[in-house]
Amino acid sequence: MAINKNSTAYTFAFSIVMVIVVGTSLAYTSLSLKGRQDANAADKKMMDILGAIGELADRGNASVLFTEYVVERISIDGSGRQIASANSVVDPKDKEDPFSIEVKKDYRAKIKSAVKKADGDAQALEEALASSTLEFPLYRCLKNDTTIYVVPVVGSGLWGPIWGYIALEEDMTVYGATFDHKTETPGLGAEIREGFFTEKFKGKKLNTAGPLLFSILKGGALTDEYSVDGITGGTITSKGVDEMMNRTLAVYLRYFESQIRSQK
Repeated sequence: MAINKNSTAYTFAFSIVMVIVVGTSLAYTSLSLKGRQDANAADKKMMDILGAIGELADRGNASVLFTEYVVERISIDGSGRQIASANSVVDPKDKEDPFSIEVKKDYRAKIKSAVKKADGDAQALEEALASSTLEFPLYRCLKNDTTIYVVPVVGSGLWGPIWGYIALEEDMTVYGATFDHKTETPGLGAEIREGFFTEKFKGKKLNTAGPLLFSILKGGALTDEYSVDGITGGTITSKGVDEMMNRTLAVYLRYFESQIRSQK
């Protein structure tokens, strides 16, 4: 029996077969590349963490430098209590390693809505994060005999997500900072990733006695040791950096304070 290639049935059957073939091929390709994709993502995270302590790395040496400078990977809960610790070689497949905590995913899934619900009430937000099942990663580094803690931060800019890493010395002095974004405006909010902005954070301190730990002020404003000048024309993005720093560092400050108490 000859097949009528001009029939509707043939067209549908052919389409279904092609969808199955192409879908299977794409799924196979995705699975076969996943190991490399995970390794690349791990290298990029290592590069960003190292960048916060002033160490430039590339995909070729990121894992080596990370092992050299990052002496402990810690996870804490929303109340600042330590949950886990690791110091072995990073395995991207090990989901128990604090390194594997996906802070961007957690922000999108839980933290962003909690921030909106709290509506500026710092106490309500603190209680929401403390009672959640979220975990927060912390990287203890050693550079030139100085202990430095690197904290990842995630928030929202004008057009989309913003993120970065804050490096702190034990006395809560900012050792370094790096920021990035997805869709902020070139020449305005996108400037948060540039050196002229991130360099302003070095040597600043967290105001542990004040209502805000740190402030990103309106472009052109007079700053003090607990604040930096924001991006001129990038007010909303600057406010996003301000919000994500204060919200996230408040969680880690509870951990640092508990460590100080335990040492007394």
